[in-house]
Amino acid sequence: MNTQTPSLAALTHQRQDYAYGFLDDFAKRELRRRTLKAIAVPGYQVPYASRELPIARGWGTGGLQVTLSLVGPDSVVKVIDQGADDSVNAVNLRRFISRMSGAQTTTDTVQATLIQSRHRIPEEILREGQALILQVPDPEPLRGVAKDTSLAAQLHADADYGQMWLVLYEQLVRYNQYVQGASYPSLVNGRYVISPSPIPRWDTPKLHQAPHLTLLSAGREKRLYAVPPYTDVYPLEFTDVPFRVEDQRTWVDRVTGVLHKFMTEIPQPDGSVQYEISDTGYIEKLKRKLSDPNAPLGATYFDDEGKFYIDGYLK
Repeated sequence: MNTQTPSLAALTHQRQDYAYGFLDDFAKRELRRRTLKAIAVPGYQVPYASRELPIARGWGTGGLQVTLSLVGPDSVVKVIDQGADDSVNAVNLRRFISRMSGAQTTTDTVQATLIQSRHRIPEEILREGQALILQVPDPEPLRGVAKDTSLAAQLHADADYGQMWLVLYEQLVRYNQYVQGASYPSLVNGRYVISPSPIPRWDTPKLHQAPHLTLLSAGREKRLYAVPPYTDVYPLEFTDVPFRVEDQRTWVDRVTGVLHKFMTEIPQPDGSVQYEISDTGYIEKLKRKLSDPNAPLGATYFDDEGKFYIDGYLK
């Protein structure tokens, strides 16, 4: 009988570099399984074991984990933060994803295969084969009416969203309009109400019957959910008071003079306000289009008259 105690060196593995895509294989397999379940049950919040990453929780760990579980060497990755490709958060996430995967990066929405975003859906219409990954700080749409997570889970199980309708009714009584801006509650596939990330109301209709896959992940809350391609997504509304996006009909982009695109307000030293399209990648393409009429420019969800493009025609 061999009673010799093995050495510590014999029990340890040789030093290894980071796994492909930073996450270990077990983590990637788990995330992919959870993603498949989220796609199979649209809008259902699937729990997962959120891993530690070299960024703080609340700064996009949920979206980053999903992106790292999907990215491959042939992927083309675009990362935006409130529409900007050049923000500190977007630049560092894009650099990290590229370094860990070898994937190419781009600022062109049309060329990207994986688009990780915080607070915005790009202006240009996404196509089949693309995946939009939205970072979500709070995935629970019932947080304001059900503080207890177990109660919220029971309400979801029973499809009991009466309190959400009551909140909207109170807004109409008090303000004569829906006043909730970002994260407007929406019904997915006629079953689950979701919080569609803190995207503005302007972007909410883009999820309805979209040809691309949308994945929403909250790393701090350890939840992910999905809107599969060609799935019904309806913002909650009363039949006699329809849902409306932000009214920016008179806003003109100060750089290109374009109307009917989601814009941010730029305060001026004299107290006036100018407006600029928040999607910086789209602005750059518009600039090239102005100097070169043959420069490529993708179709947008809202046309030049403010009509919304959906189901193959303008509404």
